[in-house]
Amino acid sequence: MFLVLAVSLLLLDQAVKLWVMNAIPRGGSIHGLPFPGVFEMTLQYNKGIAFGFLQGKGKLLSPIAIAIAGITCWYSFKHPKEALHTHIALALLASGALGNLIDRIFREQVTDMFWFRLINFPVFNVADSCITVATILLIYTWFTASDPAKKAHVPIPETSSPEAE
Repeated sequence: MFLVLAVSLLLLDQAVKLWVMNAIPRGGSIHGLPFPGVFEMTLQYNKGIAFGFLQGKGKLLSPIAIAIAGITCWYSFKHPKEALHTHIALALLASGALGNLIDRIFREQVTDMFWFRLINFPVFNVADSCITVATILLIYTWFTASDPAKKAHVPIPETSSPEAE
């Protein structure tokens, strides 16, 4: 399930990016969406990292993206009995890291297109969404997971004391 979801989301990310690059001129927007002024599609490029930080240095993240994809894949296959939402989060994280890595390597910039104009949120893409949802799921997992020490604790049965006899 991990591989199917990760590969599917990676392909979706790249397909949306290709479509947007062919359908919208740089800095242009698609008009006629159901929520004009609230949510729009616009073509932007980011040569940095999240929120435009480190402009021109996005390629420095390549080893980190590769490590994230590798570790998530390894963890998912080594721990098949983890909760389903953990495997989903790991697949989302891997596909997001690889989706933006592909852009950085082959386009030398990340292609962004989704814009919540109402709050002027930075323009983002499918890969960014995957990373965000993965982060939320992993935080949820960490805060709701049972304490392993409590699971391993086996209460010792009370024995009767000599005074009770």
